[in-house]
This record gives sequence, C-alpha cells and structure tokens, in this order.
Amino acid sequence: MVKNKMVFLAPIIALAVVLIFSLTLIPSVNPTPKNLPIAFVNEDQGVTLPNQTKVNMGGKMAEMIKTSAEPKSGEEPIVDWVTVKSYKEVKQGLDERKYYAALVIPKDFSQKQASLQTPKPSSPEVQIFVNQGMNTMASTLAGQMLNGIVDNMNTTIRNQLLTGLEKQGGMITTKQAAALASPITKNVTNVNETGTHSANGNAPVSLFQPLWMACIAGAAFLTIMLNKLPFASRREKFANQSVQVLIGAVIAILVGFGLTWMADAVGMHIPDFTSIAWFLSIAYFSFFLMISAALSWLGMKGLPLFVIILFFGAPLLSMAPELMSSFYNNWVYSWLPMRFLVDGLRELFFFDKGLSWNHPTAVLVGIGIGGLAVLLASALKPGTKKEGESQTEM
Repeated sequence: MVKNKMVFLAPIIALAVVLIFSLTLIPSVNPTPKNLPIAFVNEDQGVTLPNQTKVNMGGKMAEMIKTSAEPKSGEEPIVDWVTVKSYKEVKQGLDERKYYAALVIPKDFSQKQASLQTPKPSSPEVQIFVNQGMNTMASTLAGQMLNGIVDNMNTTIRNQLLTGLEKQGGMITTKQAAALASPITKNVTNVNETGTHSANGNAPVSLFQPLWMACIAGAAFLTIMLNKLPFASRREKFANQSVQVLIGAVIAILVGFGLTWMADAVGMHIPDFTSIAWFLSIAYFSFFLMISAALSWLGMKGLPLFVIILFFGAPLLSMAPELMSSFYNNWVYSWLPMRFLVDGLRELFFFDKGLSWNHPTAVLVGIGIGGLAVLLASALKPGTKKEGESQTEM
C-alpha cells in the first residue's frame, strides 16, 4: 500500500470532505436578521388635553419606531415594519404567516397615558403578539425586539412624566408612583403556539430527515433493480418504469402513515394524524419521482447529489430566510425542494389547517409531475444494446 501513490490521496480526500461539510455550519453560526417582517397597528384615537392640544401618543410611538428602524448607510434594515389598519387584519396576517410578531396600540392609549399626570392614573397597555409557529428562532427574536422597544419607551415616558410632575411641584400620589415604575404595561400573547412535544417547534424539520433518506433509499433500490432487467424494446422499459412508479406510490403511503405513527409513538404531538400522514405520503411520492428521474438519466452517480442536499439543507430548514445571508437565502435555500415539505408541515402542526390545496401542496405535486415526466422520458434515451438485439447479432 505504501508503494501505491493513491494512498496519499486519502488525507486529501478526508480534508476535502471535512471542508465541504463544515460549510453547512456557516448559516447557523451567527444568524443576523434582515428585513424581519413585524406588523404595527395604531388604533389610538388620541386625546385632547385641557389646553385644547390634540395628542396622539400612538402616532408618536410609530414615528419613534420608524426612526429607530432606519438602517445605516449601505445596510439592510433589521426589521421590516408593516403598518396594518386593525387588529383583525393583523390577526389574519399572523395566521397567514406574513409576520413574525405584531405590536398593537389600543384606542385608549393616549387617554390613559394622559391620566398618569392625574391623581387617578391608569397605565396604558400595548399588545405584543408573537407568531411562534412561523419559526421559533425568528419569532423569539422578534418578540425580544418588541419588548425592548416598549422598555425603551417606558424609560422615555417616565423621564418626561417626572420632569412634568417636578414642574408642578413634585408631589405625587402613591398610585402615581406605582404607575411611574412602568408607565406602559405589556400584554404578550403567543399565537399559533408550538406547544410541548414538538421538538421545540422543529417537528417539521425532524420529520423531513427520515423521509428524505427513505426517498433516497427507495428510489436507489428500485432504480438498481430496473437497471438489472433486460428490455427487448423501449415500450417494455416504459412499462417497467410505470410499475416502478406504482410501487413508489405504495411505498409513499406506507412511509407517510408509518412515519406519522412512529412520531406519535415516540411522544411527538400530532394534531391531525390523517392529514399529516397523507401530506407526508404526497411529499414522499414527489421526492421519490424527482430522485428516480435524476437516477434514470445520471445513474447511481447522481445519488451523492441528494445526500449533499440533505446535509446542506437540514440546518437551513430550521432557520427563517430573514436570518440567512443573502448567498444562502438566494442560492441555496431558495432551491431546496424540501422547504415546501417543512412549510406544509408547519401549517398542519401549528396553524390548525388540515390537508388542503395550498401553496406547499401545489408545489410538491408540481415537483412530482415534473419528476414523472422526466422519468418516463428516460425510456426513450439511447442506451446499451437490448437483450433481443444482442441475441440477433449472435
């Protein structure tokens, strides 16, 4: 072995493998948010002060938020503030996964804020909604940002009130002193909650990995079996590929329901067993057809491609696109077919939506149809001599 020069390639190959798969760690090392969509609702009706001055603290709060959100020159903003007209509209947006969080200023915000300078103060309250099911990491970060904004406003308003009260003589009641400790109260509500037994909100990603490996194994096994068969004609190969597709459909149902049952058996919370099982079956069949199509043209040399997709895709699927670098978002994540599987599972797990013809389902079916067309088309490609031709020549 020492005389064989190929032996010295072993450490080079090992280092190359380490380098390639170390690249999968880059997106999760220091995730930095960019354009994180957060909704802002200002329902404050304002208040007229004794000197006939009209004040709308909600409007001032909106201006402060916009000013603080302005990015430095050449940088993208951390938060993409989306102004929404009403609580009803923002609730719909949260359910449709448009926002990671929302800040709602109620109608009586200015009125209660003005009462803080009276003997009978009533602290104004803001509502913070954290959209947990959309993405655990991003929604937590968005919630922390909103809490920080309200805390900063508390400090500003407290200083303003103290300055105003000092000008009035500096005498305050016990109730006023208590209200000054926290001039604005927060009501934080988690919506579309991930709950318990959901792998900390990553149940969809947890189910993707065994499903994808099962797709690779099933497609590779049937492709190897098909390649070993002699075909007398292209029509015969086409017929055998049709049988391969039917077997893949049966495997898809078994994997979909089997994986759902296994997840339920190990303690994962399954909100709707039938819907999740059928969705996993659809996803498996679509990926099976896609991988089989690639192998039918590339042979088993194409198999490592889907293994690499697994290793590069898994870390990204648990992250929000707004936390990725532009490179990974545009050139890696956007091309991952399994992201539609994870998106569909999020809706089933956390958004109380049953199996329906939504965007993830439509894309998965489209992937399956494309894979089926490419797979069946491989029966027409020129290949090695068929058994019938070989026997004729002999």
